[in-house]
Amino acid sequence: MQGHDTIPVERHPWQPFLPEHTRLLMLGSFPPSRQRWCMDFFYPNFQNDMWRIFGLCLYGDAQHFVDVERKAFRRGEIEAMLRERGVGLYDTALVVRRTRNTASDKDLEVVEPVDLTALLRRIPECRAVVTTGQKATDLFAAHFGIAQPKVGEWVAFELETADGGPRQLRLYRMPSSSRAYPMRLDRKAASYQPLFDEYLACKDEQQE
Repeated sequence: MQGHDTIPVERHPWQPFLPEHTRLLMLGSFPPSRQRWCMDFFYPNFQNDMWRIFGLCLYGDAQHFVDVERKAFRRGEIEAMLRERGVGLYDTALVVRRTRNTASDKDLEVVEPVDLTALLRRIPECRAVVTTGQKATDLFAAHFGIAQPKVGEWVAFELETADGGPRQLRLYRMPSSSRAYPMRLDRKAASYQPLFDEYLACKDEQQE
């Protein structure tokens, strides 16, 4: 059997997506292999429901960001929405090995995790972090030495800022957007809705 140390490593293909005034940071584990992408952006697998969750929660339409004919997502519209709403995206693993040819977290060996403290220091207005899978939650909780929240719940944690002062944040553990996670799309969206209502209001909505 091939040893894990003989499996080639993969480095994360993208830079963090961190809009100005990011209020909410969403963290997965690591992108799927390239053959599973329908776009060159986060949550690229057409079978992953993250952008359908956003569509349902923000626009009442799971297909809002879906190009049905091309079986792809509307990346430009997604990026515009994320910038407008102040949503940052990245992952918790920077370098991995795939121990099997799957997109499953359980088959990822993390060779180098992301420096999560440095990442959060780049977005000083961020007050909440969302992990969308067990491996991401494991890595985040281990990095900050905090307890893991249950799915659909949150725990408080503290970040030491670059100048040494404390910054209070929340870690939310939300249902995975993978279809392997045993929950209907509408129920997943219902879990995300209160979180999005609290953190993703546009500027004009905040002023009402």
